[in-house]
Amino acid sequence: MAALAAMQPVAHAILVLAAVAAAGLLLGTVKVRGIGLGTAGVLFAGILFGHLGQRIDHAILDFVKEFGLVLFVFTIGLQLGPGFVAALRRRGLRLNLLAAAVVVLGALATAAAAALFGIDRAASLGLLAGATTNTPSLGAAEQALATLPGPAGRNALPALAYAVAYPVGIAGIIGSMLVLRLVFRIDVAREAAEFEAEERRGVEPLERRSLLVENRNLDGLRIGEVPGRVEARVVISRIRHEGRADVERVTGATVLRLGDTLLAIGTAKGLEQFARVVGRVVDADLLSSAGPLTSRRIVVTKSDALGKSIRETGLGQVHGVTATRVNRAGIEMTAGPDLRLQFGDVLDVVGQPDDIAKAAAALGNSMKALNETQFIPLFLGIALGVVAGVFPFAFPGLPVPVRLGLAGGPLILAILLSRIGHIGSLVWHMPASANLAFRELGITLFLACVGLKAGERFFETVFTLEGAVWLSAAVLVAMAPLVLVGAYARRVLRLDFVTLTGLLAGSTTDPPALAFAGSLAGSDAPSVAYATVYPLTMLLRILVAQILALALCG
Repeated sequence: MAALAAMQPVAHAILVLAAVAAAGLLLGTVKVRGIGLGTAGVLFAGILFGHLGQRIDHAILDFVKEFGLVLFVFTIGLQLGPGFVAALRRRGLRLNLLAAAVVVLGALATAAAAALFGIDRAASLGLLAGATTNTPSLGAAEQALATLPGPAGRNALPALAYAVAYPVGIAGIIGSMLVLRLVFRIDVAREAAEFEAEERRGVEPLERRSLLVENRNLDGLRIGEVPGRVEARVVISRIRHEGRADVERVTGATVLRLGDTLLAIGTAKGLEQFARVVGRVVDADLLSSAGPLTSRRIVVTKSDALGKSIRETGLGQVHGVTATRVNRAGIEMTAGPDLRLQFGDVLDVVGQPDDIAKAAAALGNSMKALNETQFIPLFLGIALGVVAGVFPFAFPGLPVPVRLGLAGGPLILAILLSRIGHIGSLVWHMPASANLAFRELGITLFLACVGLKAGERFFETVFTLEGAVWLSAAVLVAMAPLVLVGAYARRVLRLDFVTLTGLLAGSTTDPPALAFAGSLAGSDAPSVAYATVYPLTMLLRILVAQILALALCG
């Protein structure tokens, strides 16, 4: 292996990383009482490999680690973007206050641990950064420390303490989640199902109802002139005129007559409201009645249709079909004329077969395009995220500028870009299977590199009196704030466990903990809380690290 490392360092690095990933993922599948490490097992496999002497060129190691992290957070952002604003509006203030409490309690725990265990104050800054797995706070503390007078060699202590505390920090965050789960006897599967149900509770399912026109004031009116239809968000797709057997497609110019039967689509509340205007609900089957009409689902994949409203696409006027429903990310909506289309929307349309075929061609309806990963927008988005991450934000009173880092920049840019959806022909959409694959690859590479780097000095530092003291302090700093805030959020605020795990992972800006929270919940639901608190938490951790450096070492 040493000869391979010297002659072909890249091949050696790939070989070691693959072995660490395979061993760690295998370790993660081992469960005790239904609880396993999941992807976090890669970290501990990396520590073991690093301790056993498996070294990778540090430049290669740093590149793979950061690139893996960028892949992980960027794909999370793409997944979160469409629903992020709504989630922030509902829970943002409360979650961010809880995350701020975790940050402040972590700083207090660090000061207390330094005094209690007699730890060098410069080393305690590294313990705080490592125990909370926040690399930017380490950089901020080191920069603040460099501006202060002190003994020679003091500036090297934070990085060493950080390396010892980092694996403990990841384990401590995961351990805090498991402690809360055990103490409060939480059924994670049940709460995850309840969380998903709660998220969808505000979205009423759509129904079909046949309505008989009995209101004499509607006789002779066009469908587009019927009052209350737009307000009730009801779409009328078919009509059968009185005395006729065939069913026709409805357009805005269709004229109503007394005794006509309409097929309306909307929510139960909207249909009841509209039925009072039209007449009454009747038991009539307009779907299987004789006639040339048929229905079909069309997927929006053509760039020309993106961002256009259903009215602007000309489905009715140009192509002769009526859109009745839109399914977007599993949520059904009535196809109102002003609804703007996004990539991947699934439209239910009614019309004659030839007209539907023309409409499908206009909207794309390409399953290949839907299941394709578009790499130009992906890499462009990553590049923009990296620029945002390294861009310095200067704040009055701070000796150094604040940066979002390679975890924060790509995450926030991915949320923004997926929220926008597309710019011209560039579409920020990734199939769910591809998103999950990139995400798992990214976090696996990241954890393997962190473990290998920490393993170089982990055991030799740990098995000393000073290392044992640092480890004990790191456990306190990592777990005490999370358990205290988590217990308060659960007991007093009745916060569901899915959101709580995302909050705990986000309050430490820790991707491995988020991956573990997702594996516990069996879904990506914790990512919403994680992204909600991430920006403020990152800023607070950088500020607190500098303030603590000035307070302890100034």
